[in-house]
Amino acid sequence: MKKLFKLLAITLIALALVGCTSKPKDENTLIVSATLDPHSKILEFAQPILKEKYNIDLEIIVLDDYYIFNRALNQGDVDANYFQHVPFFNEDVVANEYDIVNAAGIHIEPFGFYSNTITDVSELEDGATIVISNSVADYGRILSILEANGLITLKENTDILSATLEDIDQNPKNLKFVEVKPDLLTATFNNDEGDLVAINGNYAIQAGLNPTKDAVILEQGGADNPYVNIVAVKKGNETNTNIVALIEVLKSDEVKQYILDTYADGSVIPAK
Repeated sequence: MKKLFKLLAITLIALALVGCTSKPKDENTLIVSATLDPHSKILEFAQPILKEKYNIDLEIIVLDDYYIFNRALNQGDVDANYFQHVPFFNEDVVANEYDIVNAAGIHIEPFGFYSNTITDVSELEDGATIVISNSVADYGRILSILEANGLITLKENTDILSATLEDIDQNPKNLKFVEVKPDLLTATFNNDEGDLVAINGNYAIQAGLNPTKDAVILEQGGADNPYVNIVAVKKGNETNTNIVALIEVLKSDEVKQYILDTYADGSVIPAK
């Protein structure tokens, strides 16, 4: 039954996308799907720049289910999407045999662990529950953060970008891991489920959380982080004039400054 409901949801969203793009599209119109914050906010700032410099009209479609974006792009319902980091993209492309490519890295969103019961990892009790994303692409990132904070150790020579829970070597606090869909992480946190909840940056921002102030644990690292958020396009379209213009604007000094000013708390960082 759950699979049926998920299939229906995917179908409804796909139909909505097709509805948005069923009318003849002007060659100067670019349709990009994105999550609400920060991706769509950054695109909204880029809209007038793209129009002024290149006479391109940018249409933004906001979605919140990670697993719809690449399917819609692969089907040609949108021209590009902007919501995901590289490991998620790589895993989704391989799993579904999508014919899409990484066009450019735009920003980083440091991953945070949040709690309603503790304010420091030293307060974490034996057998505590850690709620994490069920996205395979997030496992290594989550585990590396936990390891960096002394909560677990990983097996020798573990590849972080492909790590899973099976790669945990030592778990001295006997931590228990519960997996949920990425878009349900903030609801889990708000419902006081779990002792620590690992929340993707964009969902934390949308829920009104300030990663640098509210996170018990915050991912370290700068703009060279391998989990850079990218713009993805259909293979062969990465050299399309409109796509090249979009990337140029998103990587411009104006947009970088907008990111730094708008997310001065460090929750979003421009990529190098």
